[in-house]
Amino acid sequence: MEKQKGFSLIELLIVVAIILIIAAIAIPNLLRSKMAANESSAVGSLRSINTAEISYTSNYPNSGFSATLANLGGVAPCAVASTAAACLIDNTLANAGAAATGKSGYWFTYTPAAAIGGRIYSYTLTGQPVTSGSTGQRGFFTDNSGVIRYAVSGAATVASSPI
Repeated sequence: MEKQKGFSLIELLIVVAIILIIAAIAIPNLLRSKMAANESSAVGSLRSINTAEISYTSNYPNSGFSATLANLGGVAPCAVASTAAACLIDNTLANAGAAATGKSGYWFTYTPAAAIGGRIYSYTLTGQPVTSGSTGQRGFFTDNSGVIRYAVSGAATVASSPI
């Protein structure tokens, strides 16, 4: 009788079990890495918005800061900048004001102060994970001071820890 070549059922089951154990170890680390990358992207987005607001108030001194986050973006391609479409940030970021349109797992709430004499003198900006615990854990906050703050869970405020 000729000996058959190949793997036995027991050998295949052992290999599958080893692969499952490796996957059980690797997947949580992958998810944590993705959340950390999303949080870094959110901080970068807040910095970009802060920088764009400084440019906006320099370019349009009679307006002060922008009235909406969308005003910092523009119509592609940005040919002529205006107070309604300043072409200072990417449209993906300018339109990330809701969980459905978030950027890299975060969405942003921009709140300008009431205009005094047609000029906006301050603003606040928060970044929240689209799905807390999945796309990100920390909430972020900044205002016209440029200091970015975070809260370990929930919404960050002016009283939260600075980064």
